Amino acid sequence: MRKAKLTKNQLHRLPEYLWVLKNLESNGLKTVNSQTLADCLDLNNELVRKDIASISTENGVPNKGRKIVQLISDIETILGFNTISNAILVGVGSLGTAFLHYKGFEDFGLKIVAGFDSNPLLSGKEVGNKPVYDVSELTEEKIKELNAHIGIITVPGYAAQVVADTLVKAKIQGIWNFAPTKLNVPDNVIVSNINLATSLAVLSYELYFRNEKEN
Repeated sequence: MRKAKLTKNQLHRLPEYLWVLKNLESNGLKTVNSQTLADCLDLNNELVRKDIASISTENGVPNKGRKIVQLISDIETILGFNTISNAILVGVGSLGTAFLHYKGFEDFGLKIVAGFDSNPLLSGKEVGNKPVYDVSELTEEKIKELNAHIGIITVPGYAAQVVADTLVKAKIQGIWNFAPTKLNVPDNVIVSNINLATSLAVLSYELYFRNEKEN
């Protein structure tokens, strides 16, 4: 079993390991060692070795490594990918609509079961085969009915805190926030912030810096 709580950096690396392991498995490999994973991802071997040791439920075999199928199972278990969690989404705009249509989230243990929006034209309709409710219906009773534990925020930044407050009041346990703002929530609510602007800024800067060097 896992010996200690994983760091954020380790959590960021585990999905990358999982992607490589599934590719290796699809190519017929049965075992893998940390050096192979490190080479595939251009990472330090010792770093990968410690990461794998911290999540593995079975010891490796000398000169062979660990069973790929077991490593995949261990990582999916720790990340919760093999247990589906219901989620609701607030903000059925362009991004929210794309999320409601996207079916790939279930591969990572997330099932969006409904959307909420303040636009009366959307209330009572379906988007991506999922019902859309008026945001006034976002209550603890509705969350219990939907058996949802995660709230996804895809509203503009100015509206995000109000939505977060509503989710907290409705007893949502975790928030996946795509709004460009920091949320204030109680300590018992977990928040994961995804700042698209920051990611784009890093990408744009790297492209600019590369072009400057080439010129």
